[in-house]
Amino acid sequence: MTRQYTAREMLGRLVAFPTVSRETNLPLVDFVRDYLAGWGIESTLVPNAEGNKANIYAQVGPSVPGGVVLSGHTDVVPVDGQDWTEDPFRLSERNGRLHGRGSCDMKGFDALALALVPQMLEAGLKRPVQIALSYDEELGLVGVPSMIADMRRTLPPASAVIVGEPTAMKVVTRHKGGVGLRTHVRGYSVHSSLVHTGVSAIMEAAKLVDWHTERMAENRAAAERTGAPGAGFNPPYTTLHVGTIEGGTANNITAADCWFNSEIRCLPNEDREEWLAQYRTAVAEVEAGMRAVRPSTGIDVTVRMSAPGCRREEPGAAHAETLARALTGDRGDHAVSFGTEAGHFQTAGYSVCVCGPGSIEQAHQPDEFIESAQLDAGEAFIRGLIEKLSA
Repeated sequence: MTRQYTAREMLGRLVAFPTVSRETNLPLVDFVRDYLAGWGIESTLVPNAEGNKANIYAQVGPSVPGGVVLSGHTDVVPVDGQDWTEDPFRLSERNGRLHGRGSCDMKGFDALALALVPQMLEAGLKRPVQIALSYDEELGLVGVPSMIADMRRTLPPASAVIVGEPTAMKVVTRHKGGVGLRTHVRGYSVHSSLVHTGVSAIMEAAKLVDWHTERMAENRAAAERTGAPGAGFNPPYTTLHVGTIEGGTANNITAADCWFNSEIRCLPNEDREEWLAQYRTAVAEVEAGMRAVRPSTGIDVTVRMSAPGCRREEPGAAHAETLARALTGDRGDHAVSFGTEAGHFQTAGYSVCVCGPGSIEQAHQPDEFIESAQLDAGEAFIRGLIEKLSA
């Protein structure tokens, strides 16, 4: 039998693994696997193609249908350029707050699911708890689809999935989806005194950056006119954003190349593929103008991420929502604009909602923290879940 951890102790262990998305998460995964094995629980790894990262999932309790999945991710965002008061990878407590990278997003929930494994075993579960921890969520929910596929193949079907992203323990039933894009504009360099004979990749890229701005302005205006279909979201419309851009060599040379990264964060009732088709149409129009000057020019678009949104389920099928509301007492209608793996679980046929400790306002921030009271509320939630699954 392995050591028993309190939730705070387990959170400290998880925070100490610097699982920034650009690095491996295998040391954390190995710790989780050994911990579960110490309690007699077999786990399954679903690695990435390179073998340097892995999802891990396990089932506690009988192998019967009707259990509940507790879903979290293992990766965290970088601390580069952030001014931290203390070591970000050492959990510290100050004024009722537990500080550390990932303490809020979302190792707090992961720690609760793991720390309460002994209680799950002692309770004599009649329906199982399935713990699912994925990799590279912060890079666009990269790892979770393969884990879901493997779970569906090997585990009995669960009646509900609780995704523990920080919602202050409110029951979130809707979130946005979206696509992440990298656009490479290939121009033609000439001296800027002869600009009409060249093609500036930067100036052509600017037209596509403006396309993002213009479409978002249209979406905002439509939402202000009608209040629909994004009621409950902040903001209540599909947003478009260009995050980074680079290119060019000198002020007096038309840029041969320009790259920029953008995202389209869609309302869950909108089609991501339709938005992508609209963008490709705009790209084709800009590209045609470029090639009229220099046929060798062009634009390449790479879809770096595509994630479904989460829709509120019909009352008769909303098993996860019903369960979470019974455990929290929350009756509010909550929607969030950030994405989670809930959309992937829902697409795979699971009933799902998002409910976890902590505030998204603290996620990704220097001196990230989760309030001790929130961790306690999350623990009460899972203890209540254990009781329900044991009845």
